[in-house]
Amino acid sequence: MASNNGSVGKWEVVKKGKKNNSNGTGGGKNPADKKPGGGGGGRKALGESNQPSRPPLKMSETLYDGFEKMGKKQNKEQVPPPAEPENKKPSSSKQSKKSHSTNTVAPATHKSLEEAFKALDVADLKQQLARSQTLFPENPSVWVKDLAGYLNLNLTAPESEPTLSSYTHDYPYCLTGKELKGVIKGLIGRCGDFLPDFFDHCVYTMLRELDRQSGEPLHGYRVCIQAILQDKPRIATQNLPEYLELLRSVQNRPVKCLTIMWALGQAGFYDLSQGLRVWLGIMLPVLGVKSLSSYAIAYLERLLLVHANLTKGFGIMGPKEFFPLLDFAFMPKNALSSSLQEQLRRLYPRLKTLAFGAKPESTLHTYLPSFLSRATPHCPDDMKRELLSSMTECLCVDVQSLGVWRQLYTKHLPQSSLLLNHLLKSWNILPPKLRKNLEETIQSFKVTNEEMRDSVESQELQDCNNLCQNLQVKMRGRGFPWSKLLMVVLVFAAGFIIHDIRSHWLLRRFHHSQASAQLRGHSRISAGLGKNNSLHQTGLQLAGDKHSSLLL
Repeated sequence: MASNNGSVGKWEVVKKGKKNNSNGTGGGKNPADKKPGGGGGGRKALGESNQPSRPPLKMSETLYDGFEKMGKKQNKEQVPPPAEPENKKPSSSKQSKKSHSTNTVAPATHKSLEEAFKALDVADLKQQLARSQTLFPENPSVWVKDLAGYLNLNLTAPESEPTLSSYTHDYPYCLTGKELKGVIKGLIGRCGDFLPDFFDHCVYTMLRELDRQSGEPLHGYRVCIQAILQDKPRIATQNLPEYLELLRSVQNRPVKCLTIMWALGQAGFYDLSQGLRVWLGIMLPVLGVKSLSSYAIAYLERLLLVHANLTKGFGIMGPKEFFPLLDFAFMPKNALSSSLQEQLRRLYPRLKTLAFGAKPESTLHTYLPSFLSRATPHCPDDMKRELLSSMTECLCVDVQSLGVWRQLYTKHLPQSSLLLNHLLKSWNILPPKLRKNLEETIQSFKVTNEEMRDSVESQELQDCNNLCQNLQVKMRGRGFPWSKLLMVVLVFAAGFIIHDIRSHWLLRRFHHSQASAQLRGHSRISAGLGKNNSLHQTGLQLAGDKHSSLLL
């Protein structure tokens, strides 16, 4: 048919109705249709009368161009070629297409992305977006796809590794100037209902580009992804199961996997809860994959570093998500290398805080069963210490944990033996409230031990029984009451000091009182009288001596 010979790279009108091909191939049909004087005048005139209604094809041109730029990067044409005379040979049609493509100047490749942003013509971008919005006023999806296509076409700079780990978390969006950022934000703000599809479009287009040997840089799509998730981070977590399936389907292509993980992970830098959902839903399932585990842990570390306040992440992680992390952090010879395991172990305390949540007093009893089942006598020492410490915390903070332990006791005798021994060794530093609450639990264990002794004889049961007896001795005997003795001594010393201070205060007050003044005056009078008496006695004595000498 003629359409096959001369329509490569062109748009043409397909005529309605069946035509007789006896005059030859379709190549002779088109000129006849366009000439009113040809044979079959009635049909041709009808065809001509309908011809002026075809100019709206220009709308399809931009639609075609929009999808062509997004899905097929090789074609850089922005409008379809104009209609050519049908009497041209196929070779001339191909030559015309070639000459048209050569007229489109390809953007220059820049040495760095910073230079590419500086060279970006924001005015031209505005013009292209205005044209797109004029031609498709009710199709915002075309607007945002044109935006992504334009940015990706013009931000031509060498592509670095897919995770951009050597840059800040908001790279490359942080390179956008104020004017460009305003254009991007303004357009995205007008297309809110289409943003989930636009996000998926950017991710899948990036993956298609990675399939090409000469794939273009992906900076434009990265900028759009970050711009979307900065305002609406929840978009990244709306289809996590589908993205996990996609991730597993390309697991043998690490670059694609890392690209998916990077795109979804951008949500976490603006919302901790969404970042945790992405990490638990996408990265934790592939944590054992050697090519992906390094980025997964590095992302988690950066996420917790950006969000120092962990309260906004409460309620996302539960026992189902927490205990695989505990195993990765403490179990030796797992899928993680020793360096990555050590890195994860440094993050473990904050992960534990996130898991226990805002109200540990009502949630920790749900963690006790998994802690207890892992606390076997042969588990690694580091893990054993962590498990015993965590179980003690559960018993101290959540009273319901004691009831859970009583229910699990008979099926976890070795683990219970370890926990009882730990409580016995740390009895003196346990909170008084826990020591009091343990009395009923230990008594319950004693009764259970007696009931099981007739049917089960094992070393674990004997150990548990001995430990329960020792704990009861601690509870009842409580040893010499040094604390009470010390309290009595302190009270006595305080009383003595108070009495001494009060005594000195009373004496000092009496010294300044009126009675004291009177007493002091009385003492002076007495002293004067005493002195007078002494003088009087001396005078009498002298007078007596003088009288005696006169008589003689």
